[in-house]
Amino acid sequence: MPEQTGLERATFLILLTLVSAAFFLVLWQFYGAILWAIAVTVVFRPVERRILARVGGHRNTAALLTLLLIVAIVIVPAILITLSLIEEASSVYARLQSGEMNPATFLRGVHATLPWWVTGLLERFGMNDLGAIRDQLSTGVTGRIQAVATQALNIGQGALSAMISLGVMLYLTYFLLRDGPTLTRRIGESVPLPADVRELLYTKFLTVMRATMKGSFVVAVAQGTLGGLIFWGLGIHAPILWGVLMAFLSLLPAVGAGFVWVPVALYLLATGAVWQAVVLVLCGIFVIGLIDNILRPLLVGKDTRMPDFIVLISTLGGIVLFGFHGVILGPLIAAMFIAAWHIMTDQRRQARELARNPDPPTP
Repeated sequence: MPEQTGLERATFLILLTLVSAAFFLVLWQFYGAILWAIAVTVVFRPVERRILARVGGHRNTAALLTLLLIVAIVIVPAILITLSLIEEASSVYARLQSGEMNPATFLRGVHATLPWWVTGLLERFGMNDLGAIRDQLSTGVTGRIQAVATQALNIGQGALSAMISLGVMLYLTYFLLRDGPTLTRRIGESVPLPADVRELLYTKFLTVMRATMKGSFVVAVAQGTLGGLIFWGLGIHAPILWGVLMAFLSLLPAVGAGFVWVPVALYLLATGAVWQAVVLVLCGIFVIGLIDNILRPLLVGKDTRMPDFIVLISTLGGIVLFGFHGVILGPLIAAMFIAAWHIMTDQRRQARELARNPDPPTP
């Protein structure tokens, strides 16, 4: 290839920048589908390799069988749960509208069960007007629950868009499973970074992606499933809705499923369902609460975890910026940020050491 002049090189870089920006703008319409396709591929890559060995190295067959497995154990259950969630959200919304479910009843029950020393403490701090506080909290809680239920009902309006995104995700997953190593190598060769830096960032990317999917999501599904089954066994209305909410909150460190089952246990206690409240508290502490401590170290390992406060902040920030996709993008961006700064720090330290101790001249 003939040597390029300065003008030709600059023109080519401008063209490369423009077409790259345009390409990413086109892909941005399906960034969620692309993100989940990559995440699913990373998690199921070991499965695809085992299937590949059993089918004699036929990549098309191995990728197709892996994709069918993903549909059977991930996609179909997710669709069924979503349909049940919409149905239960409709039921909860209808009960709120009719007044059958009223958070004020819970607050009145709690007020009636307060011991004398608690009411005295409230009076000392000027919070003796519990009627006004109850009304304000009741209005706020009702509004929040109605907003959540309304958002769940609106899921059906985007069914066509969701189906298109799902189709794109599955289609892309097939090709990533089949051609992933080749694509990874080509992208790595195109990235203008030193080989060691590129390898470190790629390893960090895979580590965080696997940790998020295998650790956070498996733990969340386990806690949500067990929580929903416990709620169903205790006869609590809309167990799937509460189970999904517990699963979602389980993705956030220091938050967890306790933000769901603890208020429900207090509600049961305040309304006279004492044995149900006791059972729920025991199951919440010794069943739901212990899942994170048992499963997460087995699935993730201590060396792959970031500090909980970084995971919490990055996850919440990711959700604010990207919606539900931020559950993956938030911790991933935080991990890449930490890795990039560690690389820069190591390079600067090595440069300082080299400046203080230069290599002796060769004879």
